[in-house]
Amino acid sequence: MSRRRRGGVLLLLWTLIMVSLPGAAAAEKAGELLLGMSTALSGPAGDLGREMRRGVLAGIARVNRAGGINGRRLRLIALDDGYEPARTAPNMHQLLEKDRVLAVIGNVGTPTAIASLPLIREQRTLFFAPFSGAGVLRRDPPERYVINLRASYAEEISAMVDALVDRGGLRPEQIAFFTQRDGYGDAGYVGGFAALKRHGLRSEQQVLHVRYRRNTLAVENALADLLLAEHPPSAVIMVGAYAPCAKFIRLARRSGLDVLFLNVSFVGSAALARELGVDGDGVVVTQVVPHPTQSNLPLVKAYRTDLRRIDNLPFSFVSLEGYAALRTLLAGMEKVVGPLTRETLIDGLEQLGEFDLGIGMPLKIDARNHQAGHRVWPTRLKKGTVVPVSWDQVVAGLPGRSRP
Repeated sequence: MSRRRRGGVLLLLWTLIMVSLPGAAAAEKAGELLLGMSTALSGPAGDLGREMRRGVLAGIARVNRAGGINGRRLRLIALDDGYEPARTAPNMHQLLEKDRVLAVIGNVGTPTAIASLPLIREQRTLFFAPFSGAGVLRRDPPERYVINLRASYAEEISAMVDALVDRGGLRPEQIAFFTQRDGYGDAGYVGGFAALKRHGLRSEQQVLHVRYRRNTLAVENALADLLLAEHPPSAVIMVGAYAPCAKFIRLARRSGLDVLFLNVSFVGSAALARELGVDGDGVVVTQVVPHPTQSNLPLVKAYRTDLRRIDNLPFSFVSLEGYAALRTLLAGMEKVVGPLTRETLIDGLEQLGEFDLGIGMPLKIDARNHQAGHRVWPTRLKKGTVVPVSWDQVVAGLPGRSRP
C-alpha cells in the first residue's frame, strides 16, 4: 500500500473512531455550540429554574455579542422537568443523545440530579454547576463528569450551626429541621446532623426533624409535630422549596411559635421574600454568591449590565449564580487547545487551577477538586427584600434577644 493511500486510510479510521466516541462530535455542529439544561420552569420550584436559565442566557448573550467561541455562537436548549425526576430522564435523553449538547449546565435540584447522573456517565458529558449542594454530586475523589461551582449544603448548614451554637449559645438539641422528603432534604439533614455531632450531639433522637412531600404545600402535619414537641426548638433549619417553606413559616408564626427560621440557598431568597412579604421579616437565608444588587465586585457589576441587556426583571441570587456558571464554563473553554469536545472541555476546566472570577474570593478547579467555591454569605429578609447581615446579626434574632 502506498504511503499516500495508507495515510488516507488512517485518516478515515481516525474520523470513524472520533465520530463513534460519545460526545466526540457534540461540539462540532457548524455555526453554534449547544448547551443543555433540564430544569424546573413550572411548578413550586419554577422560579428557581427560570432564574437560573435567565442568568445563563445573560452570559451567553455576552459571549455572542463578542463573536462567540472561535466564531461559533453559543445556544442554550432548556427543557422543563417541573422538578420531577420522572420528567428529567427523558429530557436528558433528548439533550444528550438527540441534541448532542456540548455540556449540561445549571440543572435545578438534587432529586433531578440523581436521575440525571446515570445518563451523564453513560454519555460521558459534563454536568456543570448544578443548582444543588448535595453530597451525591461531590465525591472524593471527584467524578470526572460532575463539576460544581457552589458551596455544598453541608457547608451552608455547618455555617448556620456554628453561628447558632458558638455565637448564639444554643445547645445542639435546640435546633430543629424542616426538610423536603427526598434526596435534597436528606442531603441537608445529613449535613446538619454531622454539624450538630461536631458540637456534642449524642443521638439522632435528640433532633426534632419534620418533613413534607416534594412539589406539594402539605406542611400542616410537619407544623403540628413542631408545635406539639415536648421541648420546642429555638431555631429551625429549613431545607425545602420556597412555596412550602413560606407556608410553613407563615402558619408557624400565626400559631405563636417564636423561633428563628434559617433556609439554605436553594429556597430562592427572592421568591421566598415575595411569598412572605412582611411575614418574612427576620428569616435567614444563606447564599453561595455575593449580593446581586449591593455588591460592586467586578463579576456582579458585569452581571447587572448583561442582565439589563436581555430584560428588565429584578436581579436575583439565582440568576447571578447562573451567570457565574456560564462565565466559569467560558473560562474553561478558553483553556482548550484544539477541537472543543465534551472531553476537552472538562480538560480545559481542570486546567483552570486557582482563578479569579471577580466575586471577591479565589475559585479552584483541577483534576482533584471539582467544587470551585466554598464561601457562604448570610442574608436576612426585611420588608419583602433580602439584605446582607453578619452572623452576629443573625443570632440576634433568636428568641429572647433584642432584634435589630
